[in-house]
Amino acid sequence: MRKNKKASNIVFDAEKLLLSEKSPFSVQEAYKTLRTNITFSLPGTGCKSIGVVSANRGEGKSSVAVNLAIALAQINKKVVVIDCDMRLPTVASKLGVESRPGLSNYLSGALDQIPLRYLADRGLYVIPSGNIPPDSTMLINSQIMADMVRELRASFDYIIFDFPPVNIVSDAVMMAKHIDGYLLIVRHDASQFQMITETLRQMQLVDAKVIGFVYNGKSESKKYYRKNKYYKNYKYYKYYKSYGA
Repeated sequence: MRKNKKASNIVFDAEKLLLSEKSPFSVQEAYKTLRTNITFSLPGTGCKSIGVVSANRGEGKSSVAVNLAIALAQINKKVVVIDCDMRLPTVASKLGVESRPGLSNYLSGALDQIPLRYLADRGLYVIPSGNIPPDSTMLINSQIMADMVRELRASFDYIIFDFPPVNIVSDAVMMAKHIDGYLLIVRHDASQFQMITETLRQMQLVDAKVIGFVYNGKSESKKYYRKNKYYKNYKYYKYYKSYGA
């Protein structure tokens, strides 16, 4: 697996916080640092595609994906965040937009145009998840998805993908050829070493480029610290099993 020495190893608590000028100073500075580290980790011109992943659920990947997109938009970059977690999507709700129609509808051929929505107050674009499909992995691995990414690269500075957990479904690793770099979210008091190791093993198999880790859920200030217990994956397994996977 390719590694980058300028990995983005940042510590903060992003859960349920939408980045803004009213965010705690420590949160704003953490995202500025993450933004800067990504810039150095992915040098060069042209659009940069970043996949935000975690080993399991409840580790804050969607919050990081959304807030990273906001942080990049704050420096006048043209950014789109895509909710690729079509089983249990949260990006639309975090940004206050309708989740349907969205990505799944476009990839299944129900829409003629990419369902981009511009959020003027945030200065960024979002592609919500759409209706929950019977097989999102097939849609992610489709030629339509590849063509969509190619089209977005021609129009945006950054594409941020919010993927489902790597240890539960293969969607994120199947997109490795389209992703310039992955951020792995690790949550304090929730992530397990064995699970992280398995995630890295799966990403190594497809030669995924991990540009850094975000250590989430721990703050030096008790005011913003929230201890989190380990989140089980019951909902994911229950849904996946219902489709015979």
